[in-house]
Amino acid sequence: MLKARLQADMKAAMKSGDKARLGVIRLIHAAIKQREIDERGELDDTQVLAVLDKMLKQRRDSVAQYTEAGREDLAEKERFEIQVCQDYLPAALSDDEIDALIGSAIADTGAAGMQDMGKVMGVLKPKLQGRADMAAVSGAVKARLAG
Repeated sequence: MLKARLQADMKAAMKSGDKARLGVIRLIHAAIKQREIDERGELDDTQVLAVLDKMLKQRRDSVAQYTEAGREDLAEKERFEIQVCQDYLPAALSDDEIDALIGSAIADTGAAGMQDMGKVMGVLKPKLQGRADMAAVSGAVKARLAG
């Protein structure tokens, strides 16, 4: 589904002459293809979301580094790529929805402390992939489990 949408958007960007958007879509497509080659199989939508999530994380890190180095031109390019990648992600969850999911994951796994962090994150990751910043979710889980 997502791969088909990417393919259609790539064709539309080619026809409209939107070279910037076309370049980003090709980057996404290449990352998906690389992962398919590495894993020797087709990726489903959940795995494509994981690829997009990884790309977003890399670009956010790049924006921070470029801004720190005073290269606002490169940071702006990365921000554009972030925006295009986010177009393919499902709607982001609110903080309240994330908190509710964290609470239910802790209850479902019977987590009692930090040693159960992996169990909780294992339950949350498929539900939140592409819909929340997993680093922020991890921090919230740590805070909940620590007390």
